[in-house]
Amino acid sequence: MKSNVYFIEVKADDGDPEARCDALQKLLEKVNPFRCYKKDEFIPVKLTIGDSQCIYNTRPELVKIIISEIKKLKAKPFLFDTNVIYKGERLNAIDHMNLAQSKGFGYTKVGAPFIIADGVFGQDGKEHAIDSDYIKKIKTPSFIGSLESLVVLSHATGHILSGYAGAIKNIAMGMCSRPTKQVQHSSLKPHIMEKKCIACGCCIKICPAQAISSRTRSNPQPEGHSLNRGTKYAAIDQAKCIGCGECLCACKFDAIFINWSEDHDIFAKRMIDVAHFILSKFKNKFFIAFGFDITKECDCISTKDELIFSENIGILASADPLAIDKAMVDLINKNKDAFKETGLLDTHKTMFEYGHKKGLGNLDYNLIKI
Repeated sequence: MKSNVYFIEVKADDGDPEARCDALQKLLEKVNPFRCYKKDEFIPVKLTIGDSQCIYNTRPELVKIIISEIKKLKAKPFLFDTNVIYKGERLNAIDHMNLAQSKGFGYTKVGAPFIIADGVFGQDGKEHAIDSDYIKKIKTPSFIGSLESLVVLSHATGHILSGYAGAIKNIAMGMCSRPTKQVQHSSLKPHIMEKKCIACGCCIKICPAQAISSRTRSNPQPEGHSLNRGTKYAAIDQAKCIGCGECLCACKFDAIFINWSEDHDIFAKRMIDVAHFILSKFKNKFFIAFGFDITKECDCISTKDELIFSENIGILASADPLAIDKAMVDLINKNKDAFKETGLLDTHKTMFEYGHKKGLGNLDYNLIKI
């Protein structure tokens, strides 16, 4: 049976906040997704605020509309995210919450508190054994398994590892503690190509595991050599590396290499298995995806200068996380293979196929236009 995906289009020239808010309000009134919520029920609303340099993350004015609709039912919504594994203002709960406040996600702006669900340093939570060939144990925020309902808000983007980042990645990476984020990434360990490295030190500074160090070349190029690489280069200690890919983002000289053909499918399957387990703990689930300002990189690393590789799509909503992700990708690729043309990986295809096999959701859907 096909899953329903509700879609309200927002054209390229309707990118102003008011048009987007009007579209979201219309969609919620038509679908009425929160009608099953009970008085005083705690409703976790998952989102990411993006890193400090990101300006394209899900906007507070849209979040406020969703919170207002939930509060009409006398339920008690709260916003949440978890800490990340790379350096930045979301590495710990204190800086993360300060960033949320500065970006407009405080209670006075959106009407709900914003919490960091895995504690000050991202280590808090409950450990679970899961039935997976790719990941055996995961750690999640402690409220998972105690609450019935979940709302997931996702900003559609490309992604350096998964190709597409939407609801599935938002759950798999965003609803687990830092150790599980590391395990999901761990098969994707990068290498540094000595011949290309100029020893600028950017990868050394940004590595959260302190796995990268400076080394001396055994055969340095002579002075005046055309490559002009000097006597130093960076190297990665594979035993310490957590596979987060942060060095890949930091390097501006194409000196970081990852064997994608060997590892990226495992990364996708781990995300599916983690998302499948987490979602199995909730009775009522609803997903909203914002197809605005669709950047090549995810909100963790995008900036105001990030490449926008798709026109604005609009807003999608569904009770099926796989169907909503598949529908968004189909709409992005409606007239061309935007992912291929942008140079993104097609890992999302593996993610979708494996997700369907595991029972996460449907690949076939009814796109219901509003």
